[in-house]
Amino acid sequence: MPISADREARNGGFTLLEVVVALAIAGMALVGLFRAGSAGLFAVDTAARAEEAVQRAQSHLAAVGRDTGLVEGEFTGDDGDGYRWTLRVSPLTSRQSLAPDGVSSATVTLFNVEVAISWPGHEGDRSVALRTLRLGNAGTAP
Repeated sequence: MPISADREARNGGFTLLEVVVALAIAGMALVGLFRAGSAGLFAVDTAARAEEAVQRAQSHLAAVGRDTGLVEGEFTGDDGDGYRWTLRVSPLTSRQSLAPDGVSSATVTLFNVEVAISWPGHEGDRSVALRTLRLGNAGTAP
C-alpha cells in the first residue's frame, strides 16, 4: 500500500478522542439549555405568584375600614394556597371637626395602613407590601 493511500485511510474518519470531546461539548450545551429553560419556568412562576399576591393585598386594603372603624394594631392570618397576610394600622394624626349633624364635634384620624402578603418561594419566602393612608374614626377591635 502506498504512503498516500495509508494517510487517506487514517484521515477519512474521526478518532475516538474527537468523538468523546464532541459529545462532552454537546452534553455541556444541553445542560446549559436545560438550566436556562428551568430558570425561565421559575421566573414565570414567581411572577404569577407575585401578581396574585398583589391582587390579594389590594383586596385586603379595600376591605380595611369598610365595615368597622379602623383599629390600631397588627393583625395576621392565612389567606390560603400558601399565602399569609399581615395588616398594620397606625394613627398618624388626629383633629377635631364638626360631625355630620353640624352641631357636635367628632375626632377624625389619619391612619397609615399597610398590608403585606407573603408566600414560600423557590429561594426562600417572598412578599409584597402595599401602603395607603385612610381617614376615619378610631374604632374598637372586632
